[in-house]
Amino acid sequence: MKTLLIILGVVAAFVVVLALAAMSSYNGLVSSNQGVEAQWAQVENVYQRRADLIPNLVKTVEGAANFEKSTLTEITEARASVGKVQFAKGPRDAEQLEQFEKAQAGLGGALSRLMVVVERYPALKANAGFQTLQAQLEGTENRISVERGRFNEVVQSYNTKIKSIPAVFYAALLGFKERPYFKAKEGAEEPPKVEFKFSDRKTQP
Repeated sequence: MKTLLIILGVVAAFVVVLALAAMSSYNGLVSSNQGVEAQWAQVENVYQRRADLIPNLVKTVEGAANFEKSTLTEITEARASVGKVQFAKGPRDAEQLEQFEKAQAGLGGALSRLMVVVERYPALKANAGFQTLQAQLEGTENRISVERGRFNEVVQSYNTKIKSIPAVFYAALLGFKERPYFKAKEGAEEPPKVEFKFSDRKTQP
C-alpha cells in the first residue's frame, strides 16, 4: 500500500508539472501572438503613412502644365486599392499576405512611374512642397523596410514556439497556427529609393 501511494504521488506530481508547463507555454503563445498582431499594426501604419502622402503629391504635381492625367489617375486608383486589403490582426496565411503585398506593389509601381514622368517637368524642382514630399516619401520607404524586418522577427519567434514542445501537441487545436512572413524578392535587399531626378532640358509644351 505504501508503495502504491508513493507511485500515485509521483504520478500526481508529474501531472502537476506537465500542467504548469503547458500553462506557461500557452501564456507564452498568447503573448507571442499578440506581439505579431502589434507589429503588424506597425507595418500597416507605415504603409498607411505612404498612402496618406499621395493626395498632397497628386495635388502638387497636377498643377504642372500638360502633366499626364492618366499617370495621376493610376496612382489615385492604386491608393484606393491598398485601402481594400486590410487585415486587422495580420494575415493568417500566405495567400492573404500575397494579396496585401500585391496591392502595395501596385502603389509602389505607380509611384515609380510617376517619378519617371516628373523628370520631364523641371519646373517642379523649384516647388518647396514637392521637395518636402520627396523627403517624406524617402523616409517612409525606409520605415517600411524596417517594420517589415521587425515583423519577420516576431513571426519567426512565434512560429518557433508553436513548433516546440509542449506547444506542438496542442497549439493547432487552440487556434495557434503558423504565420506567414515577408519574403525578400530579388533586388529587394534594400528599400526602393524615392528620388525625383530632373534634367536641365526644357520640356516643349
